[in-house]
Amino acid sequence: MTIKHAQQQVDDWIKTVGVRYFNELTNLGILMEEVGELSRLMVRKYGEQSFKESDKGRELGDEMADVLWVLICLANQTGVDLTDALQKNFEKKNNRDSNRHKGNKKLK
Repeated sequence: MTIKHAQQQVDDWIKTVGVRYFNELTNLGILMEEVGELSRLMVRKYGEQSFKESDKGRELGDEMADVLWVLICLANQTGVDLTDALQKNFEKKNNRDSNRHKGNKKLK
């Protein structure tokens, strides 16, 4: 699936099953909630916190997909073509960081 296809599928789902998009600020809040859920799972899986009963059965990929879903909703609502935005972001990083990380002694 391409990013463009994902944006179209989310839009189709929202307009048929979801009825309509939540407003942008509501979706921003939902995005923060979803990032928090991903963070909680990452901290328990890779960090020092232990799992609670309510954490069991949660999957990293599902939490990441929730974040991606809401991010796609926000992109659709604000007219952002994520394919184009990601390509421009690669260009920015390549120009800005082409030697930066290679010289970082902390990454050796």
